[in-house]
Amino acid sequence: MSAPTAAPAAPVTPAPSVTAVLVRLKLSLLRNGLRQSTGRRAAYVASAVFTLLFAASQLIGLIALRGHAHAASVAVLLVAVLALGWAVMPLFFPGGDETLDPTRLVMLPLRPRPLVRALLAASLVGIGPLFTLCLLAGSVIAVADGAAAFAVGVVGAVLALLVCVALARTVATANTRLLTSRKGRDLAVLSGLVIAVGAQVVNFGAQRLGSSGLGQLDPAADVLRWVPPASAIGAADAAGEGAYGVAVLQLALTALALAGLVAVWSRHLTRLMTEPDGSTLQPAADTAVRGSTGLGRLLPGGRTGTVVERALRYVWRDPKTKAAWVTSLAIGLIVPVFNAVQGTGSIYFACFAAGMLGILMYNQFGQDTSAFWMVATTIATARDAYVELRARALALLVITLPYATLVTVVTAALLGDWARLPEALGLSFALLGAMLATGAWTSARFPYSIPQEGYKNVAPGQAGLAWISIFGGMVAAALLCAPFIALTIWVNISADGEDWAPLLLPVGAAYGAGITFLGLRLAAPRTAERLPEILTAVSRG
Repeated sequence: MSAPTAAPAAPVTPAPSVTAVLVRLKLSLLRNGLRQSTGRRAAYVASAVFTLLFAASQLIGLIALRGHAHAASVAVLLVAVLALGWAVMPLFFPGGDETLDPTRLVMLPLRPRPLVRALLAASLVGIGPLFTLCLLAGSVIAVADGAAAFAVGVVGAVLALLVCVALARTVATANTRLLTSRKGRDLAVLSGLVIAVGAQVVNFGAQRLGSSGLGQLDPAADVLRWVPPASAIGAADAAGEGAYGVAVLQLALTALALAGLVAVWSRHLTRLMTEPDGSTLQPAADTAVRGSTGLGRLLPGGRTGTVVERALRYVWRDPKTKAAWVTSLAIGLIVPVFNAVQGTGSIYFACFAAGMLGILMYNQFGQDTSAFWMVATTIATARDAYVELRARALALLVITLPYATLVTVVTAALLGDWARLPEALGLSFALLGAMLATGAWTSARFPYSIPQEGYKNVAPGQAGLAWISIFGGMVAAALLCAPFIALTIWVNISADGEDWAPLLLPVGAAYGAGITFLGLRLAAPRTAERLPEILTAVSRG
């Protein structure tokens, strides 16, 4: 009897490439995200069209620079700034790409090296890499001279693109657990500030270049052409000049930077996928119950000190409140200082500091969101409401008064206009007092909720309340300041104005203090009467 024959072995199906799978996953995430809503699809298409048009304009501009004496300097600096953007953006927009969070892949049996290659390939899919490739292509065309230079430029452009993407991935992976924590949300909320400040810096630099020429870029470009990935564009320029040894060295630097970034990325990825998350854990000493802080010991006792300390803690700990404060502080300094440096400013621009910080008095109760009910339970009379509002105004003044004074002094120093320093300070104090008064009243009359999640500062359906509260209050503050503004104008046009000008500082301080006191007195009864309505309004969203 013959032995039974064994069944033929089933053919072994090769495992699909991890790179191909993640690229398809990236495309699927993009496609499914666009299917969620028409608004999201329209926003994506509009942003893509705008980005591509901007990239095309930059490409045409770079091509037009070809043959210019300083074309290489412009191209090298452009690529350096582009790499800086790739490094910074993951910190501020971690939710922009779902694949930036490798913790989603922790439970999959994937090795770090194949995963790094796959994530690097998937990162090349999107509008950002296409925009970067357009700028790199334009930079190569602008600086390359000859076939060898173009060959080096093509290799350099590919290496530069990979360095930018790997840099973004490395930063994102190294800070993944930070970006998903409260501190990471603080960074995301502050992204608008960075963009605003960066725009002012770029505007200032463009004006300086327009008046002095592109030659000012040469010293910085001579250094950055040896810093990857800008060194890749420097290699194309060097090859065009016949310095092939320099070109090879600069390409080698770019390739070495890419290898180093991939190695660091792989090490962080391995640690992220094998070690427990301890980013939100603190030593026992940090979590122990502590007594009053040093600041608390300096504040008065009772309700006033408690409210001031609570408000200042919100400034430091609450992401939305912190973002509002930092933005106001930055813009209040940027506007007068930048205008003074450019020679187009006035010392009265220093009032921007008081104005921007005075806006923070508006919607005081909305900043507490649903936690305001604990404050509401302690307000039974108009006197309680007055003490609460007075303490909140005092917390704002603790920072605003010295800061507005500092900005005014700095502006006067930059302009050399010390004669108008007293009246500028007096006007700042009067404006601040008017905004504190109107802010207290609008906080009671037009409260609205501030969502804690996302980037919205107004809950749905309350935009009208926000507009009335802020802009209506600002108009009222301007009207309240009108008498002091008229007095300032009279002092400047009067024949005896120089003798009276120093008195504008104490008069402005007294005027602002008086308006603040009056505004708080008028707002306190309204606050006590409308507590249920205020609580309902600020608890939405």
